[in-house]
Amino acid sequence: MTFEITSRWRIDGKTLARFPRLNSAFAAEKYGGDSMRTRHVILMSMLLICFGYNLLWAESENDNAVLAAKAWLSLIDSGNYADSWKEASTYFQGAVSEQSLIASLEAVRKPLGKLVSRNMVKTQEANSLPGAPDGRYVVMSFRAAFEQKKSAIETVTFMLDKDKKWRAAGYFIK
Repeated sequence: MTFEITSRWRIDGKTLARFPRLNSAFAAEKYGGDSMRTRHVILMSMLLICFGYNLLWAESENDNAVLAAKAWLSLIDSGNYADSWKEASTYFQGAVSEQSLIASLEAVRKPLGKLVSRNMVKTQEANSLPGAPDGRYVVMSFRAAFEQKKSAIETVTFMLDKDKKWRAAGYFIK
């Protein structure tokens, strides 16, 4: 395999600039080692860059889901139950009516009082969940404390919705 990089500018028959031709023999001679080793080093470097980028992208997508979940939970914390339904995924909205969500949160969440603290316990990515369509999901668990309940676990499931935004697909508190 030979790579060749050349560039010449000529004015009136004179060469102004010239870059050396680069091939595997040149690389081996210039940088030491054999040409096969040089190829492997280049290939491995390219693979590491590609995989590293994919890992960073996945991590940032996970971070986006966590940020969306925290914003959605703040709607619930402030008693904006109708807005939390409006910001939920189309899947969630199809499964639970706005009035049903409001009634459930009034009965379960409101008696707990104001939020005192909330800390992330774990996140788990999934491509399928029981009873839900296949898609991209992030299931998050938070340890929470409220005025009337000192220790609770909130489990929030977010999915990448049709509009490519992370939205609530489920909420459970115990």
